[in-house]
Amino acid sequence: MNKYYEHKTIGLMYKKFINSQFSSYMRLMRWNNLVIIIITQLAIRYLVIAPILSLMNLSLQLSTVTFAFLVLASVCIAAAGYVINDYFDIKTDAINKPNRPLVGKKVSRRASIALHFWLNTAGVASGLYVSYIVHVFSFALIFPLAAGLLWFYSVSYKRQLLVGNILVAVLTGIVPMLVLIFELPLLNKAYLSDLINLGLNLNVLIYWVGGFSFFAFILTLIREIVKDMEDFEGDSVVGRNSLPLAFGLQSSKWVVILLSMLTVFALVYLFITRLMFLPDGGFDYFSLAYLVTFVLLPFLFMIARLFVAKVKTDYTRISNYAKFIMLGGILYSVCFYFIVEYKILML
Repeated sequence: MNKYYEHKTIGLMYKKFINSQFSSYMRLMRWNNLVIIIITQLAIRYLVIAPILSLMNLSLQLSTVTFAFLVLASVCIAAAGYVINDYFDIKTDAINKPNRPLVGKKVSRRASIALHFWLNTAGVASGLYVSYIVHVFSFALIFPLAAGLLWFYSVSYKRQLLVGNILVAVLTGIVPMLVLIFELPLLNKAYLSDLINLGLNLNVLIYWVGGFSFFAFILTLIREIVKDMEDFEGDSVVGRNSLPLAFGLQSSKWVVILLSMLTVFALVYLFITRLMFLPDGGFDYFSLAYLVTFVLLPFLFMIARLFVAKVKTDYTRISNYAKFIMLGGILYSVCFYFIVEYKILML
């Protein structure tokens, strides 16, 4: 009987250890950010590209399996980037995020490097497979290039004024665009004659997906600058040349406010000129309500909080607000889907 309880106790301890290790690895790879990448690419494919194609009596050409490999490539490269960033950020995180450090404690340095290698290998291999399927082998360079840039970001670029911020923002903006980049060659191959005969083009896809990509870019840039304000103390110790350290917290606030206001004005202009009216001439109250509730008001609230921000926790909350706004902007694709379906019914 004692042996039974002894084995049971050992089993529970082993299960707890496995769960603990799994949790540490998932935190190291920023699993919540990876989920956002998956949601973004699914939304762009099925809620933006697919309904626009239906409106033109066309359909998606990239198979579901191939698309899954594209998502896998994006997630693996991003996860590898997070891992190597934490690997090189042990000293800084010990100051900025004392509860965060995983490398060297929860996960060994050797295990971190191995995880980084295998994630990049899986990401590059998946990207190579998708490029082979679409018969554009130059696309395969996107993934090792992104992996290399993330490595150099962790080693060098993040210590240079705005270089690291802009690089991360650009790579984030590419995430939704990747879905269209790998879809277009197959669409042109399948429907080229139809597009010519009917006088159609696929520029509308570039317009809409590009809009989502730019929104992701600008929100990421805002959030990166806010995170530098949050990490002001630790960055000063390790000698980073961030915007707050170079020009001060107050100047950095005004940069974020300016970027935020420009984004708000751009969204208002886009709504007025592009989204305002439905096919029957009615006003698009659905889009108006969504954008005001989940994008414009949160943006204004974030700006207001930024004006009065003073301590580290204030900037942490503002960084989270920016992530919420980005997610709200991406999920406008749900609203967009129903609007396009309505247009199809009206035809």
